[in-house]
Amino acid sequence: MSLETGSLDGVHWLGILAALVTAAIHLLLGVRPLLTGSASGLAVSFVLAGLGFLGAVVLVLVNYRRRTVYAVGIPYTLAQLGLWYYLNFAAGPKSFPADVGTLGAVDKVTQVVLVAVLVVLLR
Repeated sequence: MSLETGSLDGVHWLGILAALVTAAIHLLLGVRPLLTGSASGLAVSFVLAGLGFLGAVVLVLVNYRRRTVYAVGIPYTLAQLGLWYYLNFAAGPKSFPADVGTLGAVDKVTQVVLVAVLVVLLR
């Protein structure tokens, strides 16, 4: 497999950037506890989510079933948003808005952008 980026336009690159940002945030939030010895199932799930986003970027860059990657990426990213909401509001603090922190806010805005880009690319 080799990179096939000639057919990628600005929308593609925006999606790739968004996926890389959310991947980096998830990996940071997951690896940090693993390195400090406070590993949990949540930390592992962050690492797996980050690797999922990175894997999707690689698949797009090598032009492997891009439309399928877009189609799977929409529910994958929406699930991340839904789980975040559930863990931070529905099952956690009862006040809205809760203190989501800078990384959380950047990540969720990035994921909303990513979903929008994936919808555009799929159409």
